[in-house]
Amino acid sequence: MEGKQRFTLSIFTENVVGLTNRISIIFTRRKLNIESLTTSASEIENVHRFTIVFYTTKDQAEKVAKQIEKQIDVVRCFVYEDSEIIYQEIALYKVAVDNLTDSDAVEEIVRKNHARILAAKADFIVIEKTGHKEETHTLYDALKPYGLMQFGRSGRIALSKERQEISSLLAEFDQEDTIA
Repeated sequence: MEGKQRFTLSIFTENVVGLTNRISIIFTRRKLNIESLTTSASEIENVHRFTIVFYTTKDQAEKVAKQIEKQIDVVRCFVYEDSEIIYQEIALYKVAVDNLTDSDAVEEIVRKNHARILAAKADFIVIEKTGHKEETHTLYDALKPYGLMQFGRSGRIALSKERQEISSLLAEFDQEDTIA
């Protein structure tokens, strides 16, 4: 039996109310937890992209993708392993200034983790880090002893590594639907 691993779905849809709920129900019925869900406009006008990260077997991931593609407002769904995509997340960290007894140490942590100070106020600073989840978590651990006031991490955004023009893939998909 194959083991569970992390998968990313890129789902191209029309922008309709209730679709996020219908997609999440597919995961709920299969008792799969969504680790990350991001939605945005895509490179095609009136087509939106959902990026969903979850852990399961390859077979189960493909079944979920097929189930999602059956939804009326879904144009296409692609399944990726981490090695097949370029992906990033963004994290923001608010650190109290009054707890910064050693500001040089925090500056060193920011530099070492390839982060940047986004805002500096009288009583706190906001640090931004873009990278993989593991990288943003490493910075979280490094900043925690200095008085981490708030932390937020976005969901994953991802693009395929292969030269894949979504507009041509969707056009092929539309032709298949017309022929069928």
